[in-house]
Amino acid sequence: MNGPLTGIRVLELSRILAGPWAGQLLADFGADVIKIERPGQGDDTRSWGPPFLNDDQGRTTGESAYFLSTNRNKRSVAIDFSTPEGQRLVRELALKSDVLIENFKVGGLARYGLDYASLKNDHPGLVYCSITGFGQTGPYASHAGYDAAIQAMGGLMSITGLPDDQPGGGPQKVGVAVADLMAGMYAANAIQAALIHRQMSGHGQYIDLALLDSQVAWLANQAANYLIGDRVPGRQGSAHPNIVPYQAFATADGHLMLAVGNDRQFQRFAMLVGHPEWSEDERFATNDARVRHRATLLPLISDIVATRSTEDLLNELRQAEVPAAPINDLKTVFEDPQVHHRELRRALAHPNCRHLPTVANPVRFSQTPVSYRRAPPLLGADTCSVLGEELGLDPADIERLFEQGIIEVRK
Repeated sequence: MNGPLTGIRVLELSRILAGPWAGQLLADFGADVIKIERPGQGDDTRSWGPPFLNDDQGRTTGESAYFLSTNRNKRSVAIDFSTPEGQRLVRELALKSDVLIENFKVGGLARYGLDYASLKNDHPGLVYCSITGFGQTGPYASHAGYDAAIQAMGGLMSITGLPDDQPGGGPQKVGVAVADLMAGMYAANAIQAALIHRQMSGHGQYIDLALLDSQVAWLANQAANYLIGDRVPGRQGSAHPNIVPYQAFATADGHLMLAVGNDRQFQRFAMLVGHPEWSEDERFATNDARVRHRATLLPLISDIVATRSTEDLLNELRQAEVPAAPINDLKTVFEDPQVHHRELRRALAHPNCRHLPTVANPVRFSQTPVSYRRAPPLLGADTCSVLGEELGLDPADIERLFEQGIIEVRK
C-alpha cells in the first residue's frame, strides 16, 4: 500500500542529523527523498564510526552505523554543486520537487543560486525548510550550531544530571542528540503542515527552523515551571520536578523506575510496601504535599526498596497497578517481548549485506502503513537513474559529467 506522502518529492540538501532525520521521516511516510551528497565524501556521518556495517563475510563495508540510522528510504545523488553545471542540475531537481530541506549556514546556498529567494519565482509552490543552529535572524544567526552546544545553551543540561552536591553531580547531556532529533521532527511536522496549506492555497512557503528555538520550545513543563513559578529549576537526577515519587530507586540487586502519577496509585503503593498510614499522612496524602515533603518521603521509600529484588518488586507493583519499569540497557530493550511484538527491529536488504538491522518507524497508520522500501543508499547509488529519469540526461551526458568530476556514480 502507498504511504500518505506518496507522490511528494523531497530534495534533501542536508547532512549530519536534524535535516536527514526530517527527510527519513518523510521518506518513511512514502515521499520520494533525493539526497544530494558531495562526490567522494558524501554526508559527513558516513565516516562517523566505528561501528561500521560488516558484509555477509564479516568484512567491514565502511558504512557507519550513524549514517545508516537516519537515511533509510532515500536515493543518493552525488553532485558537486560548487560548479556551475552542478548548480544547474540541483536547481532543475529543486524545480521538480515539492519540498527542499537544507541545513547550510545562513545564506550558504545563495552563492549557488539554491536559496529560497532564487527558486521561489520559478517554483511558487515549493516548500523550502532551512534548519540552522540559531535561525535566520538574531545576533547568533551566523554561528554554527551543534547538538551538544544547543543542549547546553538551551537549558537542557542545567536540568539533566545529579545535583552539584551529590557524587557524580554536574550538568549532563542526554545520551542521544535530542536537540537535532527534535528539530528534525519539528521540521517534518512543519513541512507536512505547509504541504496541506499549499493544497488549499496553491502557495508554498519558507520555513525557518532553529535548533535553539526547538530546544527551548520542548522544555515544556520545566519552562512553564520557571515562567509561572519564577524559580530556576535545577538538576534532580531521575526525579520529576512536579510529581513524587517519580524517579529511579536502588533495589537489592539493581534499579527500577517508580512512576506514581496520582494519589490513588500512591495509596496502592503505600499499602504494597506495608505503610498504609502514608496515604493518610497530611505530608504525603496528596501529590502537592509529597512534592513539598519529598526530602522526608524519599528516604523512607529508598530504605524499603533497597531490601527488595528488582524482579520481585516489579511483579508486585504491576499486580497492584502501580507504574514502574526496569532500567534496561539496549541489549535488554531489543530482547523485550513487547519490543519484539511491535517489530521495532526491522531488517533491510543492503547492497553490502542481506540483513541490515534497523529500528522501525514508531507510527502505525491503519490505511497507509509505513514502508521499508530502501536501505540507506551507497554514495551516488542513484545518480545515474535520477539524472536520466528525472532530468532526461542520456548516458553520454552522465559519463561526461562523471569524467569532469561534477558527479559521482556507483558503477
